[in-house]
Amino acid sequence: MNDFLRLWRLFRPYRNWMLLGTLASVLTLLANVTLMAAAGWFLATMAAAGAAGITINYFAPAAVVRGSAMLRSVGRYAERLVNHEETIRLIASLRVWFYRHLEPLAPARLQQYHSGDLLSRIRADIDALDNLYVRVLVPVAVASLSALLFGLFLAYYDPRLALSGLIFLALAGIALPLWSRSRGTAPGQRNAQEEGTVRAAVVDGIQGMAELTIYGATERQAQRIDALSRRQIADQARLASDQGLTQAGVGLLAGLSLWVLLWLAIPQVQVGAIAGPDLAMLALFTIASFEAVAPLPHAFQLLGRSMAAARRLFDIVDTQPAVTDPPGPSPEPADFGIAFESVSFSYPDAVQPALVDISLRIPPGGRAAVIGATGSGKSTLFNLLLRFWATDSGTIRLGGHDIAEFSGDDLRRYIAVVSQHTHLFDASIRENLLLADPDATQEALEDACRVAQIHDFIQGLPEGYVTWVGETGVRLSGGQGRRIAVARALLKQSPILLLDEPTEGLDAATERDLMQALDQLMVGRTVLLITHRPAGLDWVEQVLVLDHGRELARGDLSVVPRAMQAALLPLSGRGEPDEGDSE
Repeated sequence: MNDFLRLWRLFRPYRNWMLLGTLASVLTLLANVTLMAAAGWFLATMAAAGAAGITINYFAPAAVVRGSAMLRSVGRYAERLVNHEETIRLIASLRVWFYRHLEPLAPARLQQYHSGDLLSRIRADIDALDNLYVRVLVPVAVASLSALLFGLFLAYYDPRLALSGLIFLALAGIALPLWSRSRGTAPGQRNAQEEGTVRAAVVDGIQGMAELTIYGATERQAQRIDALSRRQIADQARLASDQGLTQAGVGLLAGLSLWVLLWLAIPQVQVGAIAGPDLAMLALFTIASFEAVAPLPHAFQLLGRSMAAARRLFDIVDTQPAVTDPPGPSPEPADFGIAFESVSFSYPDAVQPALVDISLRIPPGGRAAVIGATGSGKSTLFNLLLRFWATDSGTIRLGGHDIAEFSGDDLRRYIAVVSQHTHLFDASIRENLLLADPDATQEALEDACRVAQIHDFIQGLPEGYVTWVGETGVRLSGGQGRRIAVARALLKQSPILLLDEPTEGLDAATERDLMQALDQLMVGRTVLLITHRPAGLDWVEQVLVLDHGRELARGDLSVVPRAMQAALLPLSGRGEPDEGDSE
């Protein structure tokens, strides 16, 4: 119930749309029931008049029939228009709401979630919430209001007709939905969880296809996905079967309601209390009235899926960020020097600390490198500087101010990152570049790409800057993707540059070209480079050597060669780094 109330509060900005959609649905239903009832009365009256050889005024009832048909068509269109418009607005708003809560959790609090699972939450789970509005809230409101009106109409003829009609409507609109909900809650919840699991397994299979192929594990992964899919299909088959049973139940109750009405009304016709044509009208009215409750069993069956989806979303939303922004405005740094002062940090559940009492000062415009083997804590320095995590002890300063005084967005506005894992979105080269500066002109884009030594390559493509790069930049090589990242960093024009293993995995020629581009990118900026390769070290002024999170040596290249050699030795024989100390 608490989850439902939270969702209802999220729906608040769209309640006028909901009211309008409900009124349109009620209007459509009443028009349809009126059409059926009026048509029955009209045909019966015309037949009786023909048998008796009398004339009647058929213009008025014909107008009612035609007017109801026209009103039903208009109401149906208005219902679809309003409900679809409101649903699209609501789903878009929910996605923005969810992302605003998701973004502060990255990356620290999202490491326990698979990307495929997060994708399932932001897409399938939010999509499932439209069932709550379109298939639960609106149908329940329409059924409640319509049942009241139908009961009053039948009571005009005979209270017993109203009572019997409302009893059968209650069985179809309350008892069947409750049974459907009890049957659908467990498979609906499993279905919500299984959608995320299947999506994660498929993403794993696609992204790790090369590794799976090398180790001969493609068949095992395919079997795992098949098993997950079969469980999901089994739950969906059960839900579909129950839906068929409930729809049959609604039809059965409608028929029983008609029989009871005839049993009660025929004696009234015989004594003249109810006119003969009115009996035909009441019969068709009774059958048509069950349209009001027919959607409810399926709606309540989907309620379990919708509430499970809501809980999955609230699990993320209720997570507290690892780093919270200060209440006041961020300070303006006097310069862009960086200082790590006795910084220590451990990842949650890690066996050993990632950093222990690390100090490093980089003056404004200075260049420093942090080197060490994988797992030595190099990337942890970046994570702390970017405020993705908070230090356990010690202080990191920017321009003399503790970075804890900055909001995350304000702090990262001063920093550009070129990583070994360049992320390119499934869009054009131009759109990927504009992420750094949405207002950049084409001339600015081309200038940045010239400095990054990628402009000639782009111009040589058939579609130039509007070339589609594919998902994660699959249509580009690693070196090309990183040079686009360099161009993006140039466009951002941030005073601080972080280089995270920028030449990792590149061949010698590509590495040389990229380092030339990086050399121009570093001009006038405060630079921190992390690497376990010698490339680029001759451009820095000081080097910090890390080993298992501890300082092994610090100084210029002339005073730390032995420490560098020791830190860059293979990990064999020294133990694998703990997962919490990974980079």
